[in-house]
Amino acid sequence: MSPTRAPRRRAVRGAAALAAGAALVLSAAACSSGSSSSPKDGTNFVGGSGEIITVKPADRKPAPALGGKTVDGGTAQLSAYKGKVVVINVWGSWCSPCRAEAPNLAQVAKSDETKGVQFLGINTRDLDVSNAVSFDKRFGIGYPSFYDPYGKLIGQFPDGTLNPQAIPSTLVVDRQGRIAARVLKALSVDELNQLIDPIAAEK
Repeated sequence: MSPTRAPRRRAVRGAAALAAGAALVLSAAACSSGSSSSPKDGTNFVGGSGEIITVKPADRKPAPALGGKTVDGGTAQLSAYKGKVVVINVWGSWCSPCRAEAPNLAQVAKSDETKGVQFLGINTRDLDVSNAVSFDKRFGIGYPSFYDPYGKLIGQFPDGTLNPQAIPSTLVVDRQGRIAARVLKALSVDELNQLIDPIAAEK
């Protein structure tokens, strides 16, 4: 082997590793090229702009057909909740804003059951599922979460749509299975109610 080939091969391998790492981060965060999300200094989460977007019924697009294994070892399908308003929260046990909003999600999920509202999580970037299980137990999360460590489910949301571009993100799917709203930040109880109630009240 010539002395110039070894450094070149190491450089190619290094570039490939960097590309793979970048792809994992982007897949986990489902960031489009137009995303305003960026890692926050001194933390380990993909932060969002905090923007809240709601969509008029006539302009809403269908949510992807999410389905797969859940954190508790079962399975779930978004389609099973058709006819209900579904609140989808993207989270990770390693994410400090996710921990901050978890009690709020648990509280509103329980109080909104009588309104025909179902909460559904997407757990991402927890390579050890036991961390996600402990998170659910710690915060009393009573609704299922997909176990999506590599962001495959998140990647099903097409670019240019209301895709989850940050962790945490919250999407609201209306009773017809269309994405009605998206928020790219952790939410308080009041903010959750203000987001969900108008969509739950739709006929």
